[in-house]
Amino acid sequence: MPINESRAFIPIGIAVLSVSDSRTLDTDTSGAILADRITAAGHKLADRAIVPDDVTAIREKVAAWIEDPQIDAIITTGGTGLTGRDVTPEAVAPLFDKIIDGFSVIFHQVSFASVGLSTLQSRACAGVARGTFIFCLPGSNGAVRDGWDKVISHQLDARQLPCNLVELMPRLLER
Repeated sequence: MPINESRAFIPIGIAVLSVSDSRTLDTDTSGAILADRITAAGHKLADRAIVPDDVTAIREKVAAWIEDPQIDAIITTGGTGLTGRDVTPEAVAPLFDKIIDGFSVIFHQVSFASVGLSTLQSRACAGVARGTFIFCLPGSNGAVRDGWDKVISHQLDARQLPCNLVELMPRLLER
């Protein structure tokens, strides 16, 4: 995936939401990894929060960020598994105007290289809601690294060829 160095890098606002009943900002390593990588890439960390594994709490935070004009993308970490408390996809998917089906496919390919068949336990997903990109990643540090380093960071770089999500941003709200 080549970078066109003649194109300007366009920093965007990205919010990070960690979904956990047990983590705090001090113990949230996956959220910290995302925050560090977002700023290291040159983007703006627009906000960072932790909410419990609760559909209402997750949906309310994501919905509020969708309305914030400073936030172009949201990345969640945690709650994408198969247990009863894993409810991030159920909370976020109803907000999607469009599902980015390919994200899940590519994430699982990348994840398979790291964790093998254990990737099938993840319900990682992505979509667009009112002009905001949303990516839901598992909560493990490895999954967050794979998701950002090998998938999301490339698509949120306007220099990425042959195409990227940033160049679509001005047209997301077209009717």
